Parts: sequence; C-alpha cells; structure tokens
Amino acid sequence: MKKLTREDGASPDLVADNIERLRELFPEIFADGRIDFDALKQALGESVDDREERYSFTWHGKSRAKQIAQTPSSGTLRPCPDESVNWETTKNIFIEGDNLEVLKLLQKSYHRKVKMIYIDPPYNTGKEFIYPDKWQDNLDTYLRYTGQVDDEGFKVSANAETSGRYHTNWLNMMYPRLKVARNLLRDDGVIFVSIDDHESHNLRQLMDEVFGSENFLGQISVVSNPRGRQSEIIATTHEYVLGFAREIENAAILGERLSDEAEGDYKYSTPDGRRYRTRGLRHRGNASRRVDRPNMYFPIYVDPNSRTVSLVRSGSFTEEVLPRKSTGQDGRWEWGPETVQHRLNRLEGVFISHRGEWDIYQREYLEDESGGTRRMKWKSIWDESEINYQNGKGELKELFGESPFDYPKPTYMLAKLIEGATSIGDVVLDFFAGSGTTGHACYIQGVAESINRRFILVQLPESTGLDEYPTIADVAKARLHAASAALTGNGPSHQKNMLTFDSDLGFRVFKLSSSNIKPWDAEFDSMDQDLLESIDNIKSDRSEDDVLYELLLKYGLDLAIPTETRDIEGRKVTLIGAGALIVCLADNITLEVVSGIAALKDELQPEVMRVVFKDAGFANDVVKTNAAQILKQAGIDDVKSL
Repeated sequence: MKKLTREDGASPDLVADNIERLRELFPEIFADGRIDFDALKQALGESVDDREERYSFTWHGKSRAKQIAQTPSSGTLRPCPDESVNWETTKNIFIEGDNLEVLKLLQKSYHRKVKMIYIDPPYNTGKEFIYPDKWQDNLDTYLRYTGQVDDEGFKVSANAETSGRYHTNWLNMMYPRLKVARNLLRDDGVIFVSIDDHESHNLRQLMDEVFGSENFLGQISVVSNPRGRQSEIIATTHEYVLGFAREIENAAILGERLSDEAEGDYKYSTPDGRRYRTRGLRHRGNASRRVDRPNMYFPIYVDPNSRTVSLVRSGSFTEEVLPRKSTGQDGRWEWGPETVQHRLNRLEGVFISHRGEWDIYQREYLEDESGGTRRMKWKSIWDESEINYQNGKGELKELFGESPFDYPKPTYMLAKLIEGATSIGDVVLDFFAGSGTTGHACYIQGVAESINRRFILVQLPESTGLDEYPTIADVAKARLHAASAALTGNGPSHQKNMLTFDSDLGFRVFKLSSSNIKPWDAEFDSMDQDLLESIDNIKSDRSEDDVLYELLLKYGLDLAIPTETRDIEGRKVTLIGAGALIVCLADNITLEVVSGIAALKDELQPEVMRVVFKDAGFANDVVKTNAAQILKQAGIDDVKSL
C-alpha cells in the first residue's frame, strides 16, 4: 500500500507539467533529462524571435512574479459548515484566504471548468492597494495576516505613489494571479476585469501577455458616476471593464436581451409561427466592393411566384440578381456560394418597386440556433442609470441597514455580465470578491432566468475596522446570507418572493490553512522520516472532514461533490462521487472493514474507485498488509494511506 507523498499533498507543479508537454511534442530537445534550447530553437524554426531589440512589456520583479505563479502550494481548504447556507445541497463556494494560494489549490479540481471570471482588483490609488509584503510566500503571509502564527517581521502596507515601485508592485501582485487563473478557464471561457485610469494601460499590456492580444474581446466604459469626480481637473465619470477570451475563436458571448422595441422589429412569421425580420444579403460598409471579395460576387436566381431562391437558373428560377451597390458599382454578398447553398431556406427574393428589380433578403429569426431568444451585442459604453455605483451602496444599505463600503459595484453590472456570458450550470469565479457582489448577482440573475449557475468567490480576510464585520470576508458572507434570505422571502428586500423554482441560494464556506497532514508540512531534509512512521500523521486539531476535503483537492474532485456516509462494521466510511473515492479515517480497521469496502465496488460500479485509509488506523500490520490484496482482488488498484 502506497503512502500519499508530499508531492501528492501539493497543488500541480505547473513547470513540471509544461516540461512533460514539451517532452511529448519535442522529445529530440531533451539531453540527459534537460532541455537543449538550441535544439528547441531548431525545432521551432522561424517562429523563434531572438532579436535583442523587440517590443516587450517588462517591469522590475517580473521574473520573480513568473516563478511565484509556477510554485506549487502545500496548503488546504478547511470546510466551515456552520458559516454556510444549505451546505448539503449547494454547489456555490466561498473561500476565505489569499487568492493566489487558493487559485493554486483549485488547479486540479477546476482546471478548464470555469466559464467566466470577473475580478475587481484593488485600484492602485496609493491608499486602497493593500497586499502582504512577503507575498511571494503566500500561505505563510496569509497565516501571519490572520493571526494563525506569530506575526513577527510581517507587515501589510499601502502602495503609496511616492514609492519607486508604484506600478511594479501592482503588476507583481496581479501577474501570478492572472497567470494561474487562466488555467481554470474553459476553452470558451472569458475574463472581465474592472479597472480605472491608474493602471488601465498596464492592465491591457498585462492581459495581452497572459491571455494573448489576439484574444482581446473589448473594453467597456462604465459610466459609474454621471456627475463626475469634482476633485479632478477633468471630472471622471467612468471606469472600465476589460474583456479577454481564453480562445477567441471559441468565446461564447451571448450579449444582452433585446429591448421591447428591438423585438418588435421581428414582425414576420413563418407558417409554423417562427418570428423573423429581413435584411439585405448584400454586404454594406467596409470591404463591400466586388474587388474586395471577388468570390462573393455571383448571381442568385429568384422564382417570382414563390419568391424562393436558387444558385442555378432553371425552371421557375428566372430572375437573376447580382449584388450591385446603389452607385451602380459591383458589390458583394455577405455569404459565399457554399453558405448560400446551405442556407437557401433562410433567403427570399423581394421585388423593390421603386427600383423595378429584385433583391435578395435574408431571414433573421427571433429564435436563435440554440432555441433561445436572439440577443444583441454589448455596446462599448454602459450608461444605464442602474449601473451608477451609488446603487451598489444602496443595495448593501438595504441588506445591512448601513453600507460597510462606499463604492461597491452594483449587482446590475455583474448580472449583465453574467447573463451575457454564461448559461445554466456554468461556473463564475471572482477571486477579489470584496463584499460578494458577484455571488449576489448570480443569485438575482438565476432567479430572474429560472436557471442555476455556480459561483466560486475568494476573499482575503482584510480588516474593515468594524466591530460587527471585522473583515471584508465577513461582510461578503453576511451579504450572501442576507441576499439568500431576501430572495427566499425571509428578509427585508424588494426582491422578496421572487423565487419561482428550485434555486441554489446557498454557499459552502472554506478557509485557507496549512495542510492537515504533518509530513506535508515538515522539512524533509532535516527530519528523520522513520520518526514519522510511528505517530499519527493527522494534526490533532483537525477533523475528519478537514482531511476529507484536502483529499478532494489532491484528487482533483469538486468541492461541492455529493458525499455519503456508511457504517461498515462500526467504522465510518465516506463515499464521494458515487464511489469515485472511498475514505476511511477510522481507527482499529479490521479485515472485515476492508472486505466491506471491497464489496462497494460491485454495488456502486464506478469507472474508477480509489480508496484512502489513515496509515495509523489499521488494527495491526497483518491487516495493513492484507488490505491492499483484498481490494486488488475486488478490482481496486488505487489504494493509499496517509
């Protein structure tokens, strides 16, 4: 039986993963286990740019920031059911802790599973940008910050503009977080970042580097303060939301719902009741001439009686139509011949009486290809009155009686992003959660659309100076509690009684901590390994549930995965994911207990079953030796102890 090692207890080693990918693609570049960069350059050919002078974005500390992004975490997330809402059924997650450390811990469980990331990072004003000076060792500084270990030598400081590293400190904080977060996005995933003028230029370059400039979606100007900041020479009325895709060709942005006026344009109907509007097939605007796209200049033929169209002149298709501009110049169609042939049933001929000729129009249906209602593209300026940040303050005041913050984002803005970029079951991640606006918006939008999305929020327990809510994380949790109660009709809100379906208005709370397993925290080079074999490896102040959720992270399982508890021969056995993982951390495990666990394979019939015991939990060495064999005979090969 193998023991879980320190490597098993850490988040993925991103450097090692990258090296293995290179080994698969270019085995010839490895010599004596190391990469020969000259051989790699030869393999990449002309794609290598080794010029000394070329465009690049750099700053002091960038190399170190890259290293930090690649350093694995050995921490864990401890469950807090008492601080949660609907722990047993919810799929929403709230995590209290340093977001870089948490993002690393989520790498296995949520790799390429997040549809949308939204973050509102600290703006670099010189007052509000607070971060641990020793941020390069995040778990250590987080524990110091939260008073879990001695705080000698630790300080938290503002990034004053008088600092010579005013911009570099902010970039060093942001780079590793964005780099690690990108790994969590799905292929069709998107990220939106709120920012103001202090770092908008640097953020754009940073995002270009991490996500690729070709994956830029756009920059939205959000009119957050219509009256403007009167303390400035030019009264600023707006901030920005910067959008990037993981892969632009796969990015799925639904946009916003049509207004009543826009929906009224769909005034025609097919015999089966599908509403549509028509618009000309001839391309208008830029590159609309025949010479611009010669392959899109060709005749289309109309049957004047049925108004149906064909690419071939035959039978009743007698009227030839060419894409000519109003100036008489040859134009071009929006579609090429193959697309026209594929979409003939969406085209119709229309006789233009004042021109005395036929034209080709395409039907644009109100119902899109997926069966939903067509959406409009987002515009680059959002200036609705609901997006004023005073509304965000009002929402907190409604829930708390008084707003703990001056400028929280309004749920309207977040709900607009969530509605336009996600759908049923999608995961929304916010790792600068602040007061919890993103989670609240997920609740509201889910109720409005009668669909459930999932959120993962991460927030450092930064001090607020308030007695009732000592940290920002406390504010966020209290807000989610209050919003959940309001939406279910149990709280004072105008949104009361909106609930019309089985909405997920709960959340599971986890807190960042050091590992529950002693050897994973130890300095192996300075400790006799044999001493650890004779003691219980689980820390005395940790519960079975603490260990259980650490195992979920190590095995890459969802933190909201269903669990079931069984009693086998008087011992507690936990079944996770319908038998994907079986955990027994009980003492005095006998062969009868092991046989009972083995029988679960036939009962549950999972594709893969893994079993974990506590190393010191076996009744004796004979049971420990035979346990692996009994389970192997049942078809369970992945058996480990900790």
